[in-house]
Amino acid sequence: MKILPFKIPKTVHESFRLQTDRQPYFYDNLHQHPEFQLTLIFKGEGELIVGDYIGPFEPGDLFLIGPDLPHVFRCDPQYYRTNSIREAHSISVFFDWGFWGEKFLSLPEMSNINEFFKESENGLRIKGDARTAVSKLMKELFTVNNVDRLIILLKILDVLSLSSGHASLASAGTFHDFDEDDGRRLDAIYRFTINEYHRKIGLDEVAAVSNMTVNSFCRYFKKRTRKSYIRFLNELRIAQACKLLQQKDTSISQVGLEVGFSNLSNFNRKFKEIKKCTPTEFRNQQAGSNG
Repeated sequence: MKILPFKIPKTVHESFRLQTDRQPYFYDNLHQHPEFQLTLIFKGEGELIVGDYIGPFEPGDLFLIGPDLPHVFRCDPQYYRTNSIREAHSISVFFDWGFWGEKFLSLPEMSNINEFFKESENGLRIKGDARTAVSKLMKELFTVNNVDRLIILLKILDVLSLSSGHASLASAGTFHDFDEDDGRRLDAIYRFTINEYHRKIGLDEVAAVSNMTVNSFCRYFKKRTRKSYIRFLNELRIAQACKLLQQKDTSISQVGLEVGFSNLSNFNRKFKEIKKCTPTEFRNQQAGSNG
């Protein structure tokens, strides 16, 4: 049994699925499905978990998620508050690579597209001109029917295959051997961590969430995600810090405290380890790109 398998509804009148999500927050259980998923975010902010990757999402982001990759778009805590007026809004295309048919996929004109999708099975954040072009085509895709949909989807695949410079999500390897118990356990761990990252978290606390001893939990988490829990926690904290650093009225030391680091030197060290630059350099880079 797969990790919280998710059935993509599809009628006999369609070969791939278009889906609009518009609600207070996105579906927030860790899940997987056999289709590729291309998702454009219109509204909503939070953390995207894909395999062993964790990073922020925000309006305008475009993601390609490979088949059978465990993933979840988890909105920020304010989306769950009572009487919140925030909204999460996205459009997605779900498609099975094989639906084109073996003969069509073996055509020489499809070679670039075939190669791109073999290399993108671990997921991509689409960037640059390709993001602009594909976002426009995706919006158009939702306005047409029948063969026009196939033509636009093929255009999308062609644009993606000819582009470069995208950011990889999950690291290479398999995440397909999780069972449903793994899914529920990891989902509970992720929920706890996303809710509590701003304070000191003891390994005994998170081990209790997973109903394990500390040693068993550490082995389990490392085996399932290929990183230590502390590394995962620090990546989440740094991702949150990147959001706060774009707010000029918050000092760097205050940002570090708000995301769970007890002192500035440790925050600076972990930030540089993960982002390859200091918090100050990151803030200056963001100011330059926005200015």
